[in-house]
Amino acid sequence: MLRLAVAQFNATVGDLTGNVERIIQCAAEARSRGAHVLLTPELALSGYPPEDLLLRPDFYRACHRALDDLACRVDGIAIVVGHPEELDGACYNAATVIEKGRCIATYRKMRLPNYDVFDEKRYFEQGTEPCVVTLNGVRCGINICADIWEEGAAELSRQAGAELLLVLNASPCHLDKTRERVQVLADRVEATGMPAIYCNLVGGQDELVFDGDSFALDADKNVCMRLPQFEEALGIVDFAAGRLTSNDLCDELPLEAEAYNALVLGVRDYIGKSGFKGAIIGLSGGIDSALTLCVAVDALGADKVHAVMMPSPYTAQMSLDDSREMIRQLGCSYDEIAIAPAMETYASMLDPLFAGLPADTTEENIQARIRGNILMALSNKTGKLVLTTGNKSEMAVGYCTLYGDMAGGFAVIKDVYKTLVYRLSRYRNSLCQGDPVIPENIIVRPPSAELKPDQKDQDSLPDYEVLDAIVRAYMEEDRSPREIIAAGLPEADVRRVVRLLRIAEYKRRQAPVGIRITPRGFGKDWRYPITNRYVDEF
Repeated sequence: MLRLAVAQFNATVGDLTGNVERIIQCAAEARSRGAHVLLTPELALSGYPPEDLLLRPDFYRACHRALDDLACRVDGIAIVVGHPEELDGACYNAATVIEKGRCIATYRKMRLPNYDVFDEKRYFEQGTEPCVVTLNGVRCGINICADIWEEGAAELSRQAGAELLLVLNASPCHLDKTRERVQVLADRVEATGMPAIYCNLVGGQDELVFDGDSFALDADKNVCMRLPQFEEALGIVDFAAGRLTSNDLCDELPLEAEAYNALVLGVRDYIGKSGFKGAIIGLSGGIDSALTLCVAVDALGADKVHAVMMPSPYTAQMSLDDSREMIRQLGCSYDEIAIAPAMETYASMLDPLFAGLPADTTEENIQARIRGNILMALSNKTGKLVLTTGNKSEMAVGYCTLYGDMAGGFAVIKDVYKTLVYRLSRYRNSLCQGDPVIPENIIVRPPSAELKPDQKDQDSLPDYEVLDAIVRAYMEEDRSPREIIAAGLPEADVRRVVRLLRIAEYKRRQAPVGIRITPRGFGKDWRYPITNRYVDEF
């Protein structure tokens, strides 16, 4: 019988010493639970993705020293650890088996993803050979993440004599990705006849969130082990007589819980790993800033979050009242700073230059930029990071102000459609024991930037259901405008949204990094030319 421990833990990119210590802790726990082998995630030693750290020779030397340190300090259990490797002038995404103080085998990833958020061909060479190692009498084949997403690598392990497949992964989450992973691994199980164990990283790294969700499939493609999403965990799986068994079997999260937990983890790790003292959020009385505030408090604790309400002459009393109620419920620190004096100062400065010109969005944008200036000043003074509050729907069409509401260091809901913002707000309220933390007024009132009298978002944008459907089809699915119209969406709205999406790229390129929760976000996996004259066919 082989007892394996699956360690989904939160590695930090570049923190080699800290990651080694965390692996040693996991090894000690695994050994205390009778495990013979500890399986870690992809590039667990370095964190994932190291990006251009992988272009630095010194980084590989440091990783090699860390691997040697790990091998010397672990006894009584074998470890399969992911790490970058330099060998004879070539660099690899590798996994090494450590046993009795020695590195006894190394596997080099064969399939290097070069799509979506992945660009491993920029850094690594492809491995060519399977790796099968005998652990406590069981012949274990090793694969790394993308190896299982197509035929070849797992099958080679089987041909080399493997009877159990161990897969190290750094698979970032997007909504409903669990089912994709299970199906992909089930395909490999069916093709090879081998049961398989899938160990995934957990934690936030810039725009990516890794959700853990490690699992095991028996030879019949049944899930026999699943660890929780968005938290560190160590699971135990037994392999005997060709069968896997485990007592660790967590339920899948519903979509809203999955999205919300991804946002919380992303904020917690971006703030914490980057060394900021906390977060600052500009409250407006609207639903986007309300949801962002909830996420920040849940991620960091109320004591590390500061909210600022900056009313203008156009701010409704309802917005002030609702914001104050949220603060009462959440318990974070709070200030109100009226921006009317600053608006008057700007007006007096610019009136001579604006003489004879009608008022337009310029005056509206000045208000947003005054608020952005205040928030950044507080950030500079306190060491807390400004969290921006723009959603995916509005970022897509440029319904945001450069150096205004876009000012900040991290965009929490940058990849959350407006329709999902409403669902997540309802979800967060469902977690409350008493009164809802987001007042009902905020959820049901028509959204407004409140930059001029009686302003409504829908005066400038299509209905959010329509807007989100168009953006999703065009941006995530690369469907043509003709296809989108043929699917039943209004032609006028499609023409308008596609045009706005195209011309807003210069804004998005200047937006802060933000959490990705969809299959394609406005980040690493969106590379649209700012200057271009291509016009879509209709």
